[in-house]
Amino acid sequence: MSLEKKATVVSTSVASLLVIIKMTVGILSGSIAVLASAIDSLLDLTVSLFNYFALHNAEKDPDDNFNYGRSKIEPLAAVIEGTVISLSALFILYEALVKIAHPREMEFVGVSIAVMIISVIITLFLVMFLNKIAKKTGNMVIRADALHYKTDIFSNGAVLLALGLVFFTGESLIDSILGIGIGIYMIYSAMPIIKEGMLMLLDAALKEDDIQKIRDVIEGEKIVTAYHHLRTRESGSHIFISVHVVFNVSISLYDAHLVSDKIEDKIRRLFEDKKVHVLIHMDPYDDSEINDVEDLY
Repeated sequence: MSLEKKATVVSTSVASLLVIIKMTVGILSGSIAVLASAIDSLLDLTVSLFNYFALHNAEKDPDDNFNYGRSKIEPLAAVIEGTVISLSALFILYEALVKIAHPREMEFVGVSIAVMIISVIITLFLVMFLNKIAKKTGNMVIRADALHYKTDIFSNGAVLLALGLVFFTGESLIDSILGIGIGIYMIYSAMPIIKEGMLMLLDAALKEDDIQKIRDVIEGEKIVTAYHHLRTRESGSHIFISVHVVFNVSISLYDAHLVSDKIEDKIRRLFEDKKVHVLIHMDPYDDSEINDVEDLY
């Protein structure tokens, strides 16, 4: 089993445990904040299961139906995860507003505080584990999952603070106000996940800094007289790069191929945490203007 799959199994197990604990205490205590946290953990469980499915399929080798593999499942999973976070946040906002309109007393506040302390500690260790895997693999799904659980630490900490204030002041309105704050924060944290996933699905180019590094590699080969049509895109843990490289017409195909291999190797080393696919078209003269005209049709 790959590291990415192991990470999703661990996060799924943790989410299952937290759902059971929080849901039970949330229903018994009547706390919107705890119930919101329980719903968030339930969504964590659903997303982690989906992530496992996504990673399982994304790792499959290319075949006749998917010549470039299934790596776009990763950004698709990230977009779905961000959307789920946003929808759960809207539900939390709704519940908080309902409780403000129809106040009710909280019960089992002491038990709720104990549960949230345990939740914060467990989630903290999970985030540390997921961040470690994300850094090692560069996987977008695991990175999104780590960010999701990181927001849980802040939201759980805020719930813990609110429960403490309710315990000492007896004012249950604090619980609803915090529920609104958690909902807004969850939506705010989901936007970057959705944006990054959408950009990958739309084949957006790499960041300008990364493109400049690629240019520096090509321009560093003195035997290359020019280049054009440098195109890049990212798909999950894969990077695709294509470029037309111009050589002197007198160079042999063998020598041009050796230089192209050298360029490909240097470009791959720029992104060691990614699977890089480089396609170099070797030109004996600069045909960029001809290709520009053809691209119009």
